[in-house]
Amino acid sequence: MLSRLQYISQGANAEEQEKNILKALLNGADWIQVRWKNTDDRSLEKLCIKIRNYCSDFGAKYILNDHVTLAKETDADGVHLGLTDTPVAEARSILGNNKIIGGTANTIQDLQQRIDEKCDYIGLGPFRFTSTKEKLSPVLGAEGYKNIFKHFQDQQIALPPVFAIGGIQLEDIKLLQGIGLYGVAVSGLIAKNPELISTIKTIFNE
Repeated sequence: MLSRLQYISQGANAEEQEKNILKALLNGADWIQVRWKNTDDRSLEKLCIKIRNYCSDFGAKYILNDHVTLAKETDADGVHLGLTDTPVAEARSILGNNKIIGGTANTIQDLQQRIDEKCDYIGLGPFRFTSTKEKLSPVLGAEGYKNIFKHFQDQQIALPPVFAIGGIQLEDIKLLQGIGLYGVAVSGLIAKNPELISTIKTIFNE
């Protein structure tokens, strides 16, 4: 059973990344995706080792964005792969069948690709504009999610857990849950207000 809430880390340097992740864990986050672009391999490795240990202490999952080999070396619980990152089949061959592999999607075609690749979960978005992503795919909004879910319902195709991602605020979560999203992946909201984690979890458990 996957958590309904993923915290995607943010921070311009190792200190900010670590501080934000630790605040999320202290407030009840049980799924951390380490995402730190534009850094060197050694700095990322050092951060990942720290976060793996923190997540182990808190009983949380530690997922690494993109870096499959480093995920294996730091015994991550899995990886999250963008559409231009390492192919899912290659990641699976490196990590084995017991690790979580998630994939990004923006369109019906992307989602079908991720289903065919047997991703364990899919991050579908962006819901709205977000400054945390440099090359943003077309914004979906609520109607975009509804249209995509309707397509797969009409085709009677079962979906893996699908997480909404991209600029999500607290007031969006009930709407997204009602559309059929399994959970949400958030970054800025939790970095700024980690105390909202318990509120978000409560909404999904209602």
